[in-house]
Amino acid sequence: MVYSDRMRIKLRSFDSKSLDISMKLLVDAAKKTSSVIAGPIPLPTKIKKYTVLKSPHVNIKAREQFEMRIYSRILDIYDVSKQGMETLNGIELPSGIDIEIKQ
Repeated sequence: MVYSDRMRIKLRSFDSKSLDISMKLLVDAAKKTSSVIAGPIPLPTKIKKYTVLKSPHVNIKAREQFEMRIYSRILDIYDVSKQGMETLNGIELPSGIDIEIKQ
């Protein structure tokens, strides 16, 4: 099957549980509009590591490491009607979720 109308939604967050909850909200809303859904597809977790000095003056070799994990998911929705797009755009997502919509 070849679909002409495709909407790709990419969600990113530091918290994987809130990301899964918001993805479930989007999938449920898309199913109500009778669209074809592909996903959610989990992308690899990006890990940013930072190393800082514990004490800048005395213990110059003592260091601490911190990391920041960024979780992301992709959802493809095919055959989206105008009403379906309005429904998906009107969903309230939890704070801390970055959403990117491409058509």
